[in-house]
Amino acid sequence: MAAIPLTLRGAERLKQELHRLKTVERPAVITAISDARAQGDLSENAEYDAAKEKQGFIEGRIQELEAKLSNAQVIDPVELDADGRIVFGATVDLEDLESSERVTYQVVGDDEADIRSNLISVSSPIARALIGKSVGDVAEVQAPSGIREYEVLDVRYI
Repeated sequence: MAAIPLTLRGAERLKQELHRLKTVERPAVITAISDARAQGDLSENAEYDAAKEKQGFIEGRIQELEAKLSNAQVIDPVELDADGRIVFGATVDLEDLESSERVTYQVVGDDEADIRSNLISVSSPIARALIGKSVGDVAEVQAPSGIREYEVLDVRYI
């Protein structure tokens, strides 16, 4: 499996989710299964079926998180030295050349991306267009509405 890039914050968030699943969710679903079993006939027991389904989801998510964390390449943006170029982990200020709207994004791993928090996936069209650019460069992004141009105003490693 290929290395999965994660920021320090993203790796910590995945570790917290894994810990919660193992220490809170897994024991709770085991208790629910045990309680449902105590009710007798399992063939028509909806609570048992629901608890088993939830257990399957939890175990699958635990395996997924463990695999991602074991293959993670954790990158601390503060320690980057990219000579002002946009790289994974960089925070960038952009200006849309058509609307003059200014936005700030951080380029993060796929599992960390959250556009509402201005965290864009490294594999997104806008991040792919920005990688390697420096202050003053213009990036052309293929958007559903057509090509959009963004000027890079600032690049920070925070």
